[in-house]
Amino acid sequence: MQFSTFQQDLNTWQGTTLIFGIVEEDLKNQLEKINSIIDTNSLLDKINKKRFKGEKGKVLNFDFFDKKLQTLKIIGLGETKNINSNDIKNSLADIIRKSSDKDEKISILLPWELINSQEEIKSFGEAARLSTYKDNRFNSKRDDKQMLNEIEFLNLNKYENLSFKDTEYICEGVELARRLVAAPPNSLTPLEMSLQASQIAKDHDLEIKILDKDECEDLGMGAYLAVAKGSDLEPKFIHLTLKSKSPIKEKIALVGKGLTFDSGGYNLKVGASQIEMMKYDMGGSAAVLGAAKALGAIKPDGLEIHFIVAACENMINGSAVHPGDVIKASNGKTIEINNTDAEGRLTLADALTYASNLKPDSIIDLATLTGAIVVALGNDVAGFWSNDNDLANDLKNASADAGEELWQMPLQKSYKEGLKSHIADMKNTGPRAGGSITAALFLEEFFHEDIKWAHIDIAGTCWTDKNKGINPSGATGFGVKTLVQWIKNK
Repeated sequence: MQFSTFQQDLNTWQGTTLIFGIVEEDLKNQLEKINSIIDTNSLLDKINKKRFKGEKGKVLNFDFFDKKLQTLKIIGLGETKNINSNDIKNSLADIIRKSSDKDEKISILLPWELINSQEEIKSFGEAARLSTYKDNRFNSKRDDKQMLNEIEFLNLNKYENLSFKDTEYICEGVELARRLVAAPPNSLTPLEMSLQASQIAKDHDLEIKILDKDECEDLGMGAYLAVAKGSDLEPKFIHLTLKSKSPIKEKIALVGKGLTFDSGGYNLKVGASQIEMMKYDMGGSAAVLGAAKALGAIKPDGLEIHFIVAACENMINGSAVHPGDVIKASNGKTIEINNTDAEGRLTLADALTYASNLKPDSIIDLATLTGAIVVALGNDVAGFWSNDNDLANDLKNASADAGEELWQMPLQKSYKEGLKSHIADMKNTGPRAGGSITAALFLEEFFHEDIKWAHIDIAGTCWTDKNKGINPSGATGFGVKTLVQWIKNK
């Protein structure tokens, strides 16, 4: 799908489907904007009969059979003083998703004078494209019917050099993450994930290193390999590197949890734990690889970025790790396994140690780590923890710009008591209370203290059953946009 702008007089515009945004004040004068396209006097009569005043979220549809304009969709934006970018994005997304299999091209005209920046306009394009996403790869009655191939923005005269190139790259990254998360575990294996990473490296000229089991053993990755022991599928440790050609001013590591399937191990997932959905337990790695794809195309200046994924399955066989086992991570710390279903943090322990040894300025990890964060924040907001206030504030700003909600959680040091073990350096889980916090405190043990770090728990946000706004139901690709925006803000 491509984006375009039309900056000439509207009386020369040619199009068949128009989405027209209207605020509540002075409806008649606003309709004058499209007087050259349609007779606004008769249109105003029809609007008044429907008692439409431009209220937020209200939509009117008009079909014309004797005009060059065939379909007009008027969306209410509410009062000028309360106009909200996210409301506009959700309204556009809902309308365009319902139209994407009917129209080849959709044009959008909004009151641009009320929009604050080019970035906001790009976010509208992003919302429009992502709302039309379909994934029917595994459906024998597959229907990928989608005529829409162009989104056009009208009357953007004050933004002469507006480019949607980065928007396209970000959408491609989000779409990749969605495909990875939605793929069933017999399709997206650790090997397949490593092949996907290799394709990103090939497409965007990134360096890549894939470590096999023996190489991980040589590095002492006892925590990661303990999780992988119960699977017949070999683990794959993925390391992509994007390096600017200009002098490096900052080094960054992005780490994603990569459990392509999580049975829970001997602490088998039962009942409400939704074992059948544990294909999405690699949502963190999907976000990291999606960001790698987007940033590989954008090529930010002056940065060295490492994308790290410890990919494996958590399964059960005669070799699988037992509850009660003691294992050793690659930084030398010993861990008593009191719950084999708290496996993601074990893979991240060695992934964070590996990232830390690269001596980056900052590390961000993303993981579908705990059910506790879903209980705390639900399915629309991800929790995050950080050891650095500046990094935390930068992430909050980036997530707000990206339209992905983050809520900072406390690194409550007193809760570390719950991770103490009688026979090892630590246990892999603490008490039930504050479970997402003790998980973050566990991860804090596996990188150098002088490195800025943030952990984002996306267990609630990587999947949605709603079919609303920017996210069709299914995998969301949550995290890609925040990571890319955080990098772009540097």
